[in-house]
Amino acid sequence: MVFMQTLREVWQRHDSLLCVGLDPDPARFPDSLRGQPDGIFRFCTAIVNATAGLVCAFKPQFAHFAAARAEDSLERLIAYIHEHHPGIPVILDAKRGDIGSTAMFYAAEAFDRYGADAVTLNPYLGRDSVQPFLDRRDKGVILLCRTSNPGAGDLQDLDVGGQPLYQYLAQRVAQQWNEYGNCMLVVGATYPEELARVRQQVGEMPLLVPGIGTQGGDIEAVLQAGLDAGRNGLIISTSRAVLYAGSGEDFAEAAHLAADRLRGEINRYR
Repeated sequence: MVFMQTLREVWQRHDSLLCVGLDPDPARFPDSLRGQPDGIFRFCTAIVNATAGLVCAFKPQFAHFAAARAEDSLERLIAYIHEHHPGIPVILDAKRGDIGSTAMFYAAEAFDRYGADAVTLNPYLGRDSVQPFLDRRDKGVILLCRTSNPGAGDLQDLDVGGQPLYQYLAQRVAQQWNEYGNCMLVVGATYPEELARVRQQVGEMPLLVPGIGTQGGDIEAVLQAGLDAGRNGLIISTSRAVLYAGSGEDFAEAAHLAADRLRGEINRYR
């Protein structure tokens, strides 16, 4: 199914804009999973099962799996989500970006090897570096725009013809790169004023918004700045605040409660 269609349907079905990032850190696992050969897979599937009814997407972070030599667990995890929780899109948070010939292989990796429904990309090599992803019309192409980290403005705020680079990028993606309607932008929850400017520039294009929870983004400000005309349009992502809401053997139950609280808070401001 086409990623954007799936996303719109799950927004409604689960009444949720919440995305849970799957960023496994084995050092923070409960004792029963720490050091186990399949600990990463078991931890992540427990989180998925506990929160699936509360989210609009899951977002596994590639580096967390690769650093632990657990790429096979990532493949199994995405397949597990598709099999056991169909209709919830999976965003591979890989932030790929390379010349076009190499990008073809990165696209095959994300969509064919891992089976992701969407992938995050760094667009600063230009359109040819993302074209192989854009050509996958049924997949989501999620481009970094105004990121949530403290140093985001070092480059993203540079003046480009009288406007910041991140606004120039947002406008260019909306007007020139989104011909198949499969583009999204990443705008951090820690910068709600910039989020509002991007929303004005891109119209109804969905936005992935990391940075609530541990990074301190304000949910009310995000909703005021970023909702589309239908009171949707956002994938609000959190990772550690849900994954590590509990440190004991009841970690999955704690994750469920944390996700339920966040979804409720988001919906109060919708």
